[in-house]
Amino acid sequence: MINILIVDDQKHIRDGLQAMLSQFPIELNTLYSAASGIEALQLIRQHGIQLVITDIRMPDMDGLALMAQTKEERIKVEYLIISGYSDFAYAQKAIALGAKGYLLKPIKREDLQASVEHVWQEIQTRQALSRNMEQISRLARETDRKELCMFMQGAANEEAWILHTERQNPALWSNYRLCLLREERWINQPGASSTHSMESIAYRVYGKQGCLFLQRSPFLIMAVDAAVDTEALPAALKAEQIDAIAAMTGRKQGLKELPGSYTQVMELYRHSYLFPDKRCILQAHIERLEQQWQLPHEELYALFQLIGTNNSGKITQGISMIFHKDVLQRYHIGYTQQLCRAVVQMLEEYERVIRPYMGEEALDMDCLRNLFDYPGIRDYIQALQQQLLRLNHFYYEYKCSYRNKQDLNEAIRYIHESYHKPLDLAMVSNHVSLNYAYFSNLFKKNVGKGFAEYLRDVRLDKARKLLAETEHKIVEVAGMVGYDSYKSFTRAFRDVMNMQPTEYRQRMRQKVESERHYQESKR
Repeated sequence: MINILIVDDQKHIRDGLQAMLSQFPIELNTLYSAASGIEALQLIRQHGIQLVITDIRMPDMDGLALMAQTKEERIKVEYLIISGYSDFAYAQKAIALGAKGYLLKPIKREDLQASVEHVWQEIQTRQALSRNMEQISRLARETDRKELCMFMQGAANEEAWILHTERQNPALWSNYRLCLLREERWINQPGASSTHSMESIAYRVYGKQGCLFLQRSPFLIMAVDAAVDTEALPAALKAEQIDAIAAMTGRKQGLKELPGSYTQVMELYRHSYLFPDKRCILQAHIERLEQQWQLPHEELYALFQLIGTNNSGKITQGISMIFHKDVLQRYHIGYTQQLCRAVVQMLEEYERVIRPYMGEEALDMDCLRNLFDYPGIRDYIQALQQQLLRLNHFYYEYKCSYRNKQDLNEAIRYIHESYHKPLDLAMVSNHVSLNYAYFSNLFKKNVGKGFAEYLRDVRLDKARKLLAETEHKIVEVAGMVGYDSYKSFTRAFRDVMNMQPTEYRQRMRQKVESERHYQESKR
């Protein structure tokens, strides 16, 4: 699409040119018109005009002056000149100023169309070439950046390549820092990354020549001018409301120091987890950290002794004490990493014990293996605490289940041993030292029937055996199985068996007699 400006002090000429141009088979975007060079200059400055068709002779500012002014202002625009025979000398000057051709008055339709199409074709060719060159240049820059990134991360390269790369930006490589920017984002936080915004801010702080981006993911890593104050970039990020942690190495000289600088900046980045309140981590912040330590094994043991108890508050407090920032900030980051591994290992050992009882439930150990998967140390400690409390819940349920099973077994044993005595729920719950209501619910949940129903069934089972195998009177049987009255026994027996105890005894005797006759007949 092309934008064309027609410039002529005579309105009928402007209108005629507009009419012809609007009928041409070209990708015309917008047609502008101006009655003088001064008016045309304003339009050229304000709009993206690619082609100006202008008369040479005009009041105030003629066509030549307009061409000279846009050339001086370095505005890229093409010109077609309109002139009469007597203005041929002016037309020659216009050609010298870069005009793509001139049209003699009166202007012929076919001449105008041919000239405009020729200029438009030239503009399109130049734009395509510019795009290709820009793409080639961008690919070359990206290739150079990837090579630099690989060299930074430890890949070997030739001495000639190092010297050549240094010469491409000698001012930067003679005095630079390596800077890592880690944007602070919550887990699952929506929204796009601010990488491009951070790049723009870095260019503004250091200038195009003082900032070279080497890596964009997962962190933004760049070589920056060491002469610029280390607080300048964090302050600029804060002003733009971008939450990012910066890690900056000391001053470096020469490209050969780049791999060592990368190791150093990654070490600083890891230490940024110890200092979540600092926006910029420098070598000075970690130089005095202790390099030797002893893990708090006793505190860890005491913490895990709480697992399976009703002490979630103490567990939370124990985690906070073990991972207290005053302790972590005394030591190299390796202490924190080793502490995390120790806690995860103990979690795994405890989980193995109760895993068969957990069903489909499980702890998420994988989420705790790498501290640096989290936005910060606080987020990791929160996730660790959550898994520890889940383990405590599972363990508590497991221990309660085991303890309840033992209590129930003892209660059932006691019932079968004491069914013939006066017995009620309170006596059995006291025997196993459980709360009356709790024992009642526990018994029904695990046995499938209430205590009274279970005791009745045990007594009646014993009664049926006595009725079938002995000659004891019914009233005697009732007392022998724990009933305090003949009436209550017979009522309970009838409700379950749908017959009286005497009828049951008769049937059992008839059955025995029938079996005896059958056996005799087979002899």
